[in-house]
Amino acid sequence: MVDTAIDIKEIRKQFPILHQQVNGKPLVYFDNAATSQKPQCVIDALTHYYNTDNANIHRGIHTLAERATSAFEDTRKTVAKFLNANETEEIIFTKGTTEGINLVASTFGRKFINTGDEIIVSGLEHHSNIVPWQMLCEEKGAVLKVIPVNEKGELIFDEYVKLLSDKTKLVSVNYISNALGTINPVKEIISEAHKFGAKVLIDAAQAAPHVKMDVKALDCDFLAFSAHKVYGPTGVGALYGKRALLEAMPPYQGGGEMIKDVSFSGTTYNDIPYKFEAGTPNIGEVIAFKSAIDFVENLGQENIAQHEDELMAYANDLLKDVDGFTPVGTAGKKASVISFLIDGVHPFDLGQLLDARGIAVRTGHHCAQPLMEFFNIEGTVRASFSVYNTKEEIKYFVDSLKAVIKMFK
Repeated sequence: MVDTAIDIKEIRKQFPILHQQVNGKPLVYFDNAATSQKPQCVIDALTHYYNTDNANIHRGIHTLAERATSAFEDTRKTVAKFLNANETEEIIFTKGTTEGINLVASTFGRKFINTGDEIIVSGLEHHSNIVPWQMLCEEKGAVLKVIPVNEKGELIFDEYVKLLSDKTKLVSVNYISNALGTINPVKEIISEAHKFGAKVLIDAAQAAPHVKMDVKALDCDFLAFSAHKVYGPTGVGALYGKRALLEAMPPYQGGGEMIKDVSFSGTTYNDIPYKFEAGTPNIGEVIAFKSAIDFVENLGQENIAQHEDELMAYANDLLKDVDGFTPVGTAGKKASVISFLIDGVHPFDLGQLLDARGIAVRTGHHCAQPLMEFFNIEGTVRASFSVYNTKEEIKYFVDSLKAVIKMFK
């Protein structure tokens, strides 16, 4: 197995949180699909803003306001480049992927979805890419359809094509499943939807840290992701939308910044992207978001993906020898997630006993209850890897898993 072109020891030095003990053991953090840890450069960018530049943006003419505004808008440029968007105005800052999806549901949906129209999601979706569409369908009298999943945790593409029709107005699917790590054929999904004039939203929350995203090559209409899963702060995300669509959509919220002129006789809305950014945003976190993307770009997403693929292959090889190990989700194309069960041991018990050994994994339904229902299970144990994880950590994890299992035999 070929080593990656990045120095993992040097990378780990950049993450202060990793150098601690949990329950008397060195921390092994395998909950990266929930949130990634933050390098020192991101922490420094956040504290620098509050230490030196704290001011509201866009509307001030004093020095602090100008510095904060410049740094805030530099992040927008960085995100646009990260996604290969046509222009910076196509990038809207949000609280995260969930708000990005809700924004599209509330604005595109409010204007363009009508009674009898159809919206398609998949059986692999996070609740945040199910519930907003259910709410919209209930309000509008539209119909929600679901792409079925096979036993490997892959979308059944032929069944998806059968769902498409002239009634389809929107398809909203994840790029990578948070629960299973399945990588979906999003380019093909988009292409098929466009044959019927449907728009496509990609939930890229899990994809952003693992694959190079190119909205022009994909030709997606919308794409949403969160900073906190790509080494950035919590409470911040970005929504990409094609200019023509964003300009045609009504505002999401009313307030400051999203207006040009306000009077009691009427209001003129601001240009994009500001039309969708009402109120004072999460300024410091947006500024630090740039440092997170710079961190990824400096390492190279191909190098990150290679390292994570090596970790996953190594883990899968070791886990074969674990008594009662049953993987959940064995798709041919996966990214950085191993979801599993151990015969006779509840996932919650496994999670607690691994935590006693300093190992952080996620247990439960992973906000994907319909997917768990498909597999006829309550939930799984999920180990998810990132660029700062090591084979030594995986070996310790598997050895600890074996020791925990013996306690139940």
